[in-house]
Amino acid sequence: MELFFNPFDNLLCILLGISFTVWFTLLLVFIIVPAIFGVSFGIRRLYMKTLLKIFEWATLRIERGAKEKNHLLYKPYSNAIIAKEPTSLEEEIKEIRRSGSNRDLDSAPEFEMSDIFYFARRGVESIMDDEVTKRFSAEELESWNLLTRSNYNFHYISLRLTVLWGLGLLIRYGFLLPLRVTLAFTGVGLLVFLTSLVGLLPNGRMKNFLSEKVHLMCYRICVRALTAIITYHDSENKPKNGGICVANHTSPIDVIILASDGCYAMVGQIHGGLMGVIQRSMVKACPHIWFERSEVKDRHLVAKRLSDHVEDKSKLPILIFPEGTCINNTSVMMFKKGSFEIGATVYPVAIKYDPRFGDAFWNSSKFGMVNYLLRMMSSWAIVCSVWYLPPMSREEGEDAVQFANRVKAAIARQGGLVDLLWDGGLKRGKVKDTFKEEQQKLYSKMLRPTWAPLTK
Repeated sequence: MELFFNPFDNLLCILLGISFTVWFTLLLVFIIVPAIFGVSFGIRRLYMKTLLKIFEWATLRIERGAKEKNHLLYKPYSNAIIAKEPTSLEEEIKEIRRSGSNRDLDSAPEFEMSDIFYFARRGVESIMDDEVTKRFSAEELESWNLLTRSNYNFHYISLRLTVLWGLGLLIRYGFLLPLRVTLAFTGVGLLVFLTSLVGLLPNGRMKNFLSEKVHLMCYRICVRALTAIITYHDSENKPKNGGICVANHTSPIDVIILASDGCYAMVGQIHGGLMGVIQRSMVKACPHIWFERSEVKDRHLVAKRLSDHVEDKSKLPILIFPEGTCINNTSVMMFKKGSFEIGATVYPVAIKYDPRFGDAFWNSSKFGMVNYLLRMMSSWAIVCSVWYLPPMSREEGEDAVQFANRVKAAIARQGGLVDLLWDGGLKRGKVKDTFKEEQQKLYSKMLRPTWAPLTK
């Protein structure tokens, strides 16, 4: 049997081998090694500045083209009700009564039919400008960032702009996505392998030192898998051992954003599959707090585990997101009081993403985890700022709810976010009866300011 040798096959194999060698050499030199030592060549920030200039040019082209073709550009929330200064229920009802009656308002309070208009108006305002539901959808951009998903209201304007969009599509899916997927698998693979290796060492300073270096290196590689450009502020306030770090929650990548600048003990439910493999390897090298599904709803058990952890000053600070769900980074919603009942020092952290480069918000009711990560890796970049706020402790006479609200207000103020009292659980549930009863009690107290029981 005669064998034929094709020289082109041999040449193709050589070219593929050279391509893979060059690819992984570039990854090693420009990404993995800098991640190990925590240094940056400034390539990502130069990339961000270039993108900003391209976005500005594209926006000008869109506005010019829309004027030429008499198109109406879409402005998000243009029909929203203009926010009023907050006033109390009693003040607003008195204003309604004053406009419709000449009766002495300071006389004995009693029910009037005009009071109904206050509740009817508040109901209509809530429907027209629902400040809760819109926190669970992606923030709309006023300018286009050359991502189709960011605004579906822009149409064909010019050939030049269409070519630029197509070139961006080719760069994002042909170059950035394969690069980022490679880095993500590299980071996760090293995390599983190296933490399992470190876990074989006896407990002590050497194990803690190596565990910290391994976690930082792997998280920094994962950050580069998202082309994340992060600016950290006030690093002197970074969480310390024996404390609890609390932050607003926008995305699962919040963990990577924070953990690439410092090590934390994670808290969460035990999972199966790949996530379970990662959890089991991580806990071998560092005392993370994982709960079984049956234990999550046991508040006393959770509080006991957290208390035992923070009492040991040699253990890493705990990282917790008290909102309990992802919000679209325009506001901060109600903090669950559990982590504020322990009595440990709380280190607030505010995270603010720049949606112009890619929307970091995870709408879990619309996208699965894999789909979400692919959207992140096919975006231009993830750009955010992180502020470490001064540590806060529970004051004398302050209960856990008041302490949680004080911390939440500080985070919202620093991050430029709206401070809302609503529970993030409304994302999937109904309004609790306690919220309705609170409004009823306020109105009842207005009718009977010197409250006394009707019967003895």
